[in-house]
Amino acid sequence: MAFDLHVHSTFSDGELIPAEIARRYAEKGFEAVAITDHADSSNLELILRCLKGIGEELEGHGIRVVPGIELTHLPPEKIPVLAARAKELGAEIVVVHGESPVEPVARGTNAAAVGCEDVDILAHPGFITTEEAELAREHGVYLELTSRRGHCLTNGHIARVAREAGAELLVCTDAHSPEDILTPGELAEVALGAGLSRRYSEIITSVNPKRILGRL
Repeated sequence: MAFDLHVHSTFSDGELIPAEIARRYAEKGFEAVAITDHADSSNLELILRCLKGIGEELEGHGIRVVPGIELTHLPPEKIPVLAARAKELGAEIVVVHGESPVEPVARGTNAAAVGCEDVDILAHPGFITTEEAELAREHGVYLELTSRRGHCLTNGHIARVAREAGAELLVCTDAHSPEDILTPGELAEVALGAGLSRRYSEIITSVNPKRILGRL
């Protein structure tokens, strides 16, 4: 089983419409993919209205398509409000764009995300602290290891801190284009490259995403 719970479509800065995302992931053997486009208060409702019912529409491709959102570059104090609003509007997965070292994300974003029970995934959290990882564990927020260029530079740090704090990990591509879509085997290699064992790599690529989907 393979899952990718952080993918972008033409509703933000991705290159593919949802139908093509579903088809390409199905062809690579994935069980589910989440479309989680970049959003703030200006486009949150529009994106989720457009994604409403997308899973049923595309189920003929033989893959589960999950509507979601990635809250991006928000002032940290706005994250809980918009995360709750996203869930009300039908987002099944709420991702927060974490403090990646390659983008000017506001300091405090990681802390706000891991302290929010409406957030499912903190994406590419950069140099996340042990205290933040412990909060992620307490609130059931999963920390992302990514294959995305630039954001992936701190994968090793994230994996180490998460293991020390007992926080849960998963691997996502943050795909924006066809070239970003990995095979299930390549997804596992992202975890291996972060210094994790093969067995634990299997858990965070096949078991942990299924746990998130099981909460829906």
